[in-house]
Formats: sequence, structure tokens, C-alpha cells
Amino acid sequence: MDIIPEIETKFDVKFSYSADEVKPVLVEQLKASETLSIIINRLNTSTLLNFKFISERYITISSIDKTISVCGAVFTETDEPLFGASVVVFNTTNGMISSEEGRFSLNNVPVNSKVVISFLGFETKVIDAVDLWMHKGCRSIQLNEKSELLNQVLISKFLTTGLQKSTDGSTVLNTEAFGILPGLIEPDILQTIQVLPGVESVNESIADINVRGGTNDQNLMLWDDIKMYHSGHFFGLISAYNPYLTEKVTVFKNGTSSEYSDGVSSTVDMKTKNEISDSFSGGFGANLLHADAFLEVPIGKKLAFHFSGRRSFTDVFASPTYDNYFERSFQDSEILIANNTINTNSQSSDFSFYDYSAKLLFNLNDKHQFRTNVIGINNNLDYSESNANDSNETKSSNLKQENLGFGGSWKASWSNRFSTQMSGYYSQYNVDATDLRVETNQSVTQANEVIETGFKLKSNFRLNKNLNVLSGYQFTEVGILNETTVSNPDYERTKKDVLLNHAVFAEAEYNNGKTYVRAGVRGNYFQKFSKLIIEPRINLRQELTNSFSIKLKGEFKNQSATQIIDFQDDFLGVENRRWILANEQNIPISESKQGSFGFEYNKNDFLIDVEGFYKRVDGITVSNQGFYNNFQFLNAIGSYDVKGVELLISKTAQKFSTWLSYTYSINDYEFEALNPSTFPNNVDIRHSVSVAFNYDVIKNLKLSIGGLWRSGQPYTKPLEGNETVQSGNTTFVNYDAPNNENLDDFMRFDASLSYNFNLSTSIKSILRIGVINFTNHENVINRYYTVDPNDSDKALQISNKSLGFTPNVSLRVSF
Repeated sequence: MDIIPEIETKFDVKFSYSADEVKPVLVEQLKASETLSIIINRLNTSTLLNFKFISERYITISSIDKTISVCGAVFTETDEPLFGASVVVFNTTNGMISSEEGRFSLNNVPVNSKVVISFLGFETKVIDAVDLWMHKGCRSIQLNEKSELLNQVLISKFLTTGLQKSTDGSTVLNTEAFGILPGLIEPDILQTIQVLPGVESVNESIADINVRGGTNDQNLMLWDDIKMYHSGHFFGLISAYNPYLTEKVTVFKNGTSSEYSDGVSSTVDMKTKNEISDSFSGGFGANLLHADAFLEVPIGKKLAFHFSGRRSFTDVFASPTYDNYFERSFQDSEILIANNTINTNSQSSDFSFYDYSAKLLFNLNDKHQFRTNVIGINNNLDYSESNANDSNETKSSNLKQENLGFGGSWKASWSNRFSTQMSGYYSQYNVDATDLRVETNQSVTQANEVIETGFKLKSNFRLNKNLNVLSGYQFTEVGILNETTVSNPDYERTKKDVLLNHAVFAEAEYNNGKTYVRAGVRGNYFQKFSKLIIEPRINLRQELTNSFSIKLKGEFKNQSATQIIDFQDDFLGVENRRWILANEQNIPISESKQGSFGFEYNKNDFLIDVEGFYKRVDGITVSNQGFYNNFQFLNAIGSYDVKGVELLISKTAQKFSTWLSYTYSINDYEFEALNPSTFPNNVDIRHSVSVAFNYDVIKNLKLSIGGLWRSGQPYTKPLEGNETVQSGNTTFVNYDAPNNENLDDFMRFDASLSYNFNLSTSIKSILRIGVINFTNHENVINRYYTVDPNDSDKALQISNKSLGFTPNVSLRVSF
């Protein structure tokens, strides 16, 4: 029944509307007792049309500015609720994260808008808002796993929002949905992964992350398939990878896919955003150390450009945070430690860093995707000193560290079952130092350069819903240069090595929801040495009940590029690591064997995860371990083996999450040529405990507080009663048995506060405050000895300390 003429006749009013815009709808017939205002309110509530009084007699009908409320629940194909799914009204900031039951509700949604529902590892779904509104009750929405991924997300909120655990045991960081962690004000990639059991930094530096007792150079860092040789700003205290276009970070401690090589300890695979959006978006922000910005610019439906950039302002403004970081980074360098023999009038230093990334995305059609990208990372330190006897005599020194990478890929989907991807990259790492010394009028120039090019071709063939086969070929060429030039007296040393590697890999991956198996093998052929290394890989997970599972993982891996540590021939005392290549003589290719077995109990968002592991790495050298003892000038090849247990207990809910992790491990060296041949590893941390609690105080206010305790790392003391020994005209520290002492236990408490607010309907903001070591506990993270310049018979103890009370604040805006 058409009630418009009836209302016009009964109440002597006129309606104005467009027949094209306003479609016929069914409504209840008029009731004799209803007034005009009651009828109009009922029509506004029960229809998708907006009835608006222009005057007492004229009423407009439109659907353009009508807003509605919608709700729904997000589920997987197996009817499991998806906690943490992103639900956003397209082209607005009106959105939320789905609850533990997968539920969501949005108000003030334009009637003609679309609602975008997405979750990492699942296909994005776009639904008309009106379809959600018209559904009786809240509509159930199923998200399907992406067709190319068998390895589904196992836990959607792992420790905090944005951290997820996959079926293969890897941990995924979704930076866009990142919640909050103690002490952090940004989703710093390499700081965040340290909340995982078995991952820590014994010297508080992300440039020195230790995964299950390994050294930092044993971690493979990939950024959009480009191998990176540098990971930190501030020489290790801040991640060098801007997280705001880095969409997904996957961390493997064991059971790695056969397509990955290198990294005998772990693999950190960083992926930037890879979808072409229909709308322009971006953001910017700043904290007490740096400012950054990022943009996503669609050029058309098939072409887009992404850019991010970050730069410190520490060379212009020195905040208290910067002062703490500067003192921590350079405490053991000539920048802060004035040598008693140097008679200088003044010293000054400026430090700055920046990084940038850019990506071009082109979709030829639905079947073919092309991507090109670039990343640049730079740290720069200028240091000057003037002579007290001649104020005009000023000498300047410089240290620059940078990593530049280019990459490109072509992904082709030839059918619903078969796809291929071809990719290539170029990575260049440089650290250069020029040291001009006033007291000796000597110039020292040092350089370490790594150039790597790589090519990979891989194919995926899905045999059925549960089984996928991966195969491929990879080629890499690595060249490394080390150079030192000294004046007064003149001296020069240059060494350059090149190594070519061919590899083929294949694996099968099966997942039926209860049983997950990934089994593969990789063959590596080193052309220079005519050497073939075969590496089997296995990853098994079996669900015994709905809440209890067992898991088994194992892998063989190799690594041809490692770092040596030279405390005498360092870069301004700040950077003492140099990349070198294996030569199969005094520097072998490192090879690792690792296995782990454990179980997992997960019910009602309560998780208990226990995993025992064993790892052995052969082919390490004295020079890449950084010994502060009698072995530091010797040449020897050895190994280390580490065995231990990791425990994680976690409980998550919609408003809070809390966890406790504990790692126990025993880590020993074995060098047959040394005496003693077996002794504790430099990073032999027997006990490590972390605990944290996150709480949503109110809707937009989040609090995170946590602590870390671990036993002190080993160090070597001088021999009591005979602390030094003389060889010719040189006096050395005479060390006792290696690593026979331990530093005091390390303990730190951190806290963060996060507040979200909207500046407008399309502009979101977030304010974060973080404090590292809010109890200002003094921790010694390294200890060594030098000959006392005032008494050559005694050794002088040097202790490096961790960060003290360090606050930081960040403000971010996104649109």
C-alpha cells in the first residue's frame, strides 16, 4: 500500500524525493491514533530512508545521509570465532576489532557504505552495510583462508593484540593491529619479538639478538625477500625497520620452510603491505628521538605507490631519552671515554639516523602481480676534538653505517591450484670510519662492505584442499670487502672474497585441521668449494583433543657469511663487528642441527606451551665469538651446543592479557685446539623469566606493565695474584679459566600507556607513553679487563651498564 499520498492527504503535507534514489519499501499501514511525528519517527527507524522536515508542511525523503547501526560475528570455515578481526567502514576511520566471540557492532554507518572485514591469513570480505542492517539479529560472517596458505592462524591474540601464533609454530606480528607491550611506544619489530621465550638480547641491543643461545649474525633478516645485513639504529637500541608499512613479520625459531637458507639460529621474515587500496591513506608521528611518515597512494585500480620515511632530530635537539641512549650506546667508545694519555681541550659529537622505503605495486590483471621496492638505512656519527695546546688544531672523525636494498617480484596465478613467483634482489651494506687522532697525528680509515645479489623462482601446486607442494631454485652471489688504511706509519690491508651458491628446494605441506605436517629438503651447492650440503626439514603438529596438541620440529641449516669481532681493530670503539665470508680453511661454513619437541594446551584462551629443544652449531671460530680472555687473539674452529626448555603460560580476554615465560638452557663451547676445550658460552643464560599484564582501563585507554629477570652472563676474571703478563714490550691481562664467573642477575621493569582518540571522522590519533626500567635498577651487561695504565701489574675492571630510567612519548596520526 502506498502510504505517501495517504499521509499527504491526512496531514496536509508534501513529500519531496527522487524516484531513482528512493526505492519502494514495505511498511506497516497507518494507525488512526498515530500523529505525524510518530509516523515519521517510525519510518526513519524501520526503513533505510531518511525523512526530514524542511518546514512544518514539507518533508524530504533521501537515502544519501541516512546512517544505521550494524552488527555481526566473524567465524572461520570451521566455525571458530575470530578474535581480533579488523572491521572498518570503507574510506572512514569508523571501525573496531572483533571480540573473543568474534562479535562486532558499529554505529553511525552511512546506509550506502560498505563494511570491510579482514584478518591476517584470511581473504578480506566486503559487505554492503544495508545487508548487515537488514539481517535479523547479528549476521554470522565466514572468512576463508587465503588459497595459497595452508598454515592457518592458530591463536589470533597471542600475548597482545597484533601478535598471532601459526600452526607451524611461527609467531606473526601484525603491526597494523599491534596493541601494547611494556616499555614500547611503537610496534618496534625487533624489540617486540623479544617477548617470545628463547629470544633475548644479553646486552640489551637489537643488533645482538640471541635466539636459543645463538649469536646475532646467525639470524636471517629478510625485508620483502631482500636479505638485510644491518638491523639497528643507535648502533643497536632501535629497530632499523619502520613498522608502519611493514604489515607482517614472521619469526621462525625452528622448523623453517625449505625455501629459506642462512640463519642457523632463526629467521625473521618481514613483509610490507601488498594490496592496492582504492583510497589514499597514510600517517605520521614523532617521539623524543625521531619523526616519521608513511603514505599509500593509489594511482588507479591497478597501480599504487607506498612510501615511508623516518629521521632522527637528535643532531638538533637532545632529549633526556636521547641522552640516555647516547650514553648507553657509546659508553665503551672513545667518544665518551677520555684516554688519560690524550690531552684535549674540547670534544663534540653529533649523531643522526634515517631510513626510508618505497614500493610500487602493479596488477596486470587478477592473475599477474608485479612489485618493486627499495629500502635504505643510515646511521651517521661525527666526532671532533681539539688540542689543548693548540686550539686551532681540530681533528674530525666520522662513522657511517648503511644498508641499501632493491627488490622486485612477479607473482602469477596460472590456475586455482598452480602459481609461481619470480623474485630478485640487491643488498649492499657498508660501515666506514675515518679516525683522526690529535695525540698521534695519525689517520685510520676502515671499511667493511657486503654486496649480495639473489634470484629465486618458486612454484606452489595445490593437490587438494589439504595438501600443497612447494618447489624452487635459488641463486645468490655474495662479495665482502674488508679494508684498513693507516698513516704515520703507513699501512694498508685489503681483502675481498666472493662466493656463489646454487640451491634447489622442495617440500609438501598437509593440514586437515587436526594434523599439520610440513616436510622438505634443501640442497645447497657452493661453486667455489665444489661442496654440496643437504638440509632436511620437518614440522609436525598433531591435535590429540580439541585443546591438547603435541609438536615436533627439526632442521639442518648452513651459513656462509658471519661476523668477526675485533676489539682492537674496531670502528671508533663503537662498532667492532665485520662481515666475512667462509673460505673452508680457517673460516668454515657454519652448519646447524636443531630439534625440538613439546606440547600445547589451549582452552578458553588459556595457553600452556612447553617445548624442549637441542641445537648444535659447527664451524664457529674464536674470532666471531668476541672473547674477553686469553683466547681472543688465537685462531681456532669449534662448535657450541645448547639444550633447554621453554615454558609459556598465557591468558587472554577481551579487556586484558597476561603471560609468564620461562627459559632454562645450558650452552657450552667446544674448541679442541683450546685448553680447556669445553667451557660456558658467552651467552649462556641459564634462567630467563618475563612476566607482563595488559589491561584496557577504558575503551580507548590501555595499560601494560611487565618485568624481566635473567641470570647473569658469564665473564672471565684475571688470574688472582698474577693479573698481567708481559710479552716483549707489550703487557696483557692474564685471564683465569674462561667464563668461570657470572655477572649479577639482570632485572628490569617496564610500563606503557596508550590512548586512542579521533581528531575527526576520518583522522585517528594515538598517544603512547613508555618507561624502560622505571625502577632505575642498575644492571651490568658486560665486564672485561684492561691493563691499568697507572700500574702495569694490575688489571682494571670495565663494566658496561644497561639503560637506566628512560621515558619516551609518541604521538601518531593516521588518515
